[in-house]
Amino acid sequence: MSNPLHIIESLPQFSKFHVEHIKPAVEQLIAENLAEVEEIVANPEPATWENLVEPLEVLENRFERVWGPIGHLDAVKNRDDWHQAYTECLPLVSEYHTLLGQHQKLFQKFKQLAESEAFDALSIAQKKVVENALRSFRLSGIDLPEAEQKRFKAISQRLSELGSQFSNHVLKSTQAWTKQITDAEVLKGLPESAMGLLAQYAQQKGLDRWLVTLDFPAYHAVITYAENRDLREEVYRAYSTRASDQFFDPQYDNSAIMEEILALRHEKAVLLGFKNYAELSIETKMVESTDQVIDFLEDLAERSKPQGKEELKHLAAYAQRTLGIEDLQAWDVSFAAEKLKDESFSLSQEALRPYFPLTQVMDGLFALTQTLFDIQIVEKQGVDVWHPDVKFYEVKAPGGEVMAAFYLDLYAREGKRGGAWMDSAISRWKHPDGHLQIPVAYLVCNFTPPIGDEPSCLTHNEVTTLFHEFGHGLHHMLTEMDIFDVSGINSVPWDAVELPSQFMENFCWEAESLALISGHVKTGEPLPKEMLAALKQSRSFHSAMMMLRQLEFGLFDFKLHLEYDPKSPQPVEAVIEAVREQVAVIKPPKYNRFAHSFTHIFAGGYAAGYFSYKWAEVLSADAFSLFEEEGILNSEIGMKFRNTILASGGSIHPMKLFQQFRGRKPQIEPLLKHSGIQG
Repeated sequence: MSNPLHIIESLPQFSKFHVEHIKPAVEQLIAENLAEVEEIVANPEPATWENLVEPLEVLENRFERVWGPIGHLDAVKNRDDWHQAYTECLPLVSEYHTLLGQHQKLFQKFKQLAESEAFDALSIAQKKVVENALRSFRLSGIDLPEAEQKRFKAISQRLSELGSQFSNHVLKSTQAWTKQITDAEVLKGLPESAMGLLAQYAQQKGLDRWLVTLDFPAYHAVITYAENRDLREEVYRAYSTRASDQFFDPQYDNSAIMEEILALRHEKAVLLGFKNYAELSIETKMVESTDQVIDFLEDLAERSKPQGKEELKHLAAYAQRTLGIEDLQAWDVSFAAEKLKDESFSLSQEALRPYFPLTQVMDGLFALTQTLFDIQIVEKQGVDVWHPDVKFYEVKAPGGEVMAAFYLDLYAREGKRGGAWMDSAISRWKHPDGHLQIPVAYLVCNFTPPIGDEPSCLTHNEVTTLFHEFGHGLHHMLTEMDIFDVSGINSVPWDAVELPSQFMENFCWEAESLALISGHVKTGEPLPKEMLAALKQSRSFHSAMMMLRQLEFGLFDFKLHLEYDPKSPQPVEAVIEAVREQVAVIKPPKYNRFAHSFTHIFAGGYAAGYFSYKWAEVLSADAFSLFEEEGILNSEIGMKFRNTILASGGSIHPMKLFQQFRGRKPQIEPLLKHSGIQG
């Protein structure tokens, strides 16, 4: 009987996947792929696109189709037995990639193709694939002596294991802490929707009344709305110390894992001839030097800090005058800010929530993308999914042809990794036999689920999160590249991959698009004009403080890898403390261990690359400014965006694509304008 994980001619058959399938599937996949690689390199004929790259793409596609669902289920339906089997396969997967990256005969085949007359006849996209392959070989240690190649391989395997351990510790520590509340007075201030969520959490555990957890919807509700300051501090402390030495349960402490990750990354970079891991990181990004990254982040911080100080000063005075908080602390900031925002604009996230029922938001989002990008999105029933809440949609061309699809998993639940993300389920790719494989995406969020008979409604912040991830999904699904390595987000530099996602966020603030995505959950009435005006005004509320927060993350991440000294490693907490002194206006308590749950950089691919969010935000704000000039729902400009940024995948340098779309190089002023920062 065939392993269901190896059935790749159709969508993943999630209901048929069991833990005992994982290791045999991975072992068979790797063995078959490596055997076919040997057949490819044994071909005595000169290397061509048809006899080298095309058969390798078959193997790449097979790998994504088999290994992808295994990692995906580890994130959305985490169980100890599944995670253990997944973790046991990580060294095998890492070794497989290293073997390919250090395969001398394969390397020579690509060099032969690059130096041949046949190379000149290749398309731009095909040439990019060959050039990327040669770069990947170099970054995989192809030129290293045998002993150093072995060390490189061992480092790669260990880093893969450590990243998985880090992420799992964050998940487990998030699940480990709960607090049952039986007195409603303790939860005073929480909106009805949040109370319903905490009651639902308690019911799921067989407990009475309410249960506070560290799942983000629960944490956010308490830290933003709970009038009980002691409760806010207790929940803040638990959340900000997850997976650290300061957490109540030290078995999930990531301290040693972080130290080992940093040491191994540095060693890996030095083996490849770089001074540090930051230099290695930018080798595959848009930016040209580490100095350019530091200058970019510090320039934004310098422009933002004076306004950030004034914003905090104003908030502290308000908290003292109105809320009786004499010494504003980290666990007070969200609470006081929400009160001040409500008072300043007569607007709060909870006041907005009834106007963003999930069904209306989704319908409006689909209508918006239909207008801008000439596509139709239709739900398809009967598709095998991993949880009853998951929905499946097809993306159709005007003639009804299915051109892409996506899974939508929106609600927080136990065993599901926090945060929001898009991942590739299937990449667009034309098989050598001529069959075109359409792209399929996973879109995952952690919103508050429906409570009883009440439908799920989103805060405006959650709406922007949904649009962000959908932007990633559009980048993956609307590609026109038929070559696997440059299809969708494949081979897109990390500091450009956030462009479509952050671009889509802008539509959450404009009257024309808000009219599509909003409507009162009970009456269907549109967002009142005064609320719309307040919402637009509120976009710049505390924008400098929020900007500085992101710059703090970016500088911390980059300096952590740029300034690492293996002879005398600086403690992680010392690095982040120094960065906070430089750019932050809000200083957290000493016990705060934010870095210990910073999965983006320790387990999520953003190492020495978190700056990419701000870098891409410059591009996205400037790209959107063309819609502000020509019309928010301008379909002509929308199609121009689709046909340049989205269609080209990783085949063309993103700066060239941006200039094709915008007609000039990017400017920072639109970002400062959107942020309300006088730069």
